[in-house]
Amino acid sequence: MDSLTLFCTASLLAGGLYWFVCILGSAEQKGKHAVQLSGGSIDKEKVQDNYKQYWSFFRRPKEIETAEKVPAFVDTFYNLVTDIYEWGWGQSFHFSPSIPGKSHRDATRIHEEMAVDLLGVKEGARILDAGCGVGGPMRAIAAHSGANVVGITINEYQVNRARMHNKKAGLDSLCEVVCGNFLQMPFANNSFDGAYSIEATCHAPKLEDVYSEIYRVLKPGSLYVSYEWVTTEFYDPENPEHVEIIHGIERGDALPGLRSYTDIAEVAKKVGFEVLKEKDLANPPANPWWTRLKMGRIAYWRNHILVTVLAWLGIAPKGVVDVHEMLFVTADYLTRGGETGIFTPMHMVLCRKPENKPLSNSSN
Repeated sequence: MDSLTLFCTASLLAGGLYWFVCILGSAEQKGKHAVQLSGGSIDKEKVQDNYKQYWSFFRRPKEIETAEKVPAFVDTFYNLVTDIYEWGWGQSFHFSPSIPGKSHRDATRIHEEMAVDLLGVKEGARILDAGCGVGGPMRAIAAHSGANVVGITINEYQVNRARMHNKKAGLDSLCEVVCGNFLQMPFANNSFDGAYSIEATCHAPKLEDVYSEIYRVLKPGSLYVSYEWVTTEFYDPENPEHVEIIHGIERGDALPGLRSYTDIAEVAKKVGFEVLKEKDLANPPANPWWTRLKMGRIAYWRNHILVTVLAWLGIAPKGVVDVHEMLFVTADYLTRGGETGIFTPMHMVLCRKPENKPLSNSSN
């Protein structure tokens, strides 16, 4: 082989390796590159230890049933998974029904815009995103509605990522992000014109705790919409396969325990909401939301090889390999949950905080 051929071959291989490692980004929206994978706010050397700590929560299940323990549990999870979610999924950490002729990115945006359309808020209204992640839905909703969106997330790393994305998108004047616990929000009573949560309140140990906080900060007459992760009417707690699937989803997604679809409206009414509408958005004619997970299997193995190589080279934290594998296993449980019909991530409930009742005149 002459020197020119050798040079061209080496250049081609080097270029291909550079593209695979440095350019290959998210399947939907490049917000992260493979060489930037981290453990969020966790020091690089401590990622693997924190991964083990995350799994230790499940050896002490009573600790993730209390409001005092959940923030650390969920915060650890999102430090571990945020970069991988952004790299392999995009900036919106949720599912959406598959729409024929539409990309996953477009289907995601439509799913998000529907939430704010249900709220019926006007341009300039102040609305709450309870559990905003890195702000993918927030930006779509602000751009679509012209509303001022205030998001809250427990994870400081996500706050910084969201603020960076907001500024990059030119939406930082409409989107504000606060680091805090949605079980104890730092907002005044009656201060929002509407609120939504997209696949976020499933992290609360008790749904009434987060619903009551959202109720508190909403102005009377305002609406709240939530897309909830729940077990459906087809779930049989006596069926070992069903139980395995649901436990797999819980362990891989930092959930204290999945609720039944029958609990959602009941809890909303308990804290004072009027329930206006309730619907599983995954039901026909919607196309399967889990199709995207099944289509991503080849990409998973490609990405897993890449993550393993980067960890071996010391570029990515060692624990990232374990986290990536955990998410792949969880994706299989989610797919099985969808195919069997026992689980949905988009049980929608639309609620209203009643208007203040006028004070009755006392008789003299």
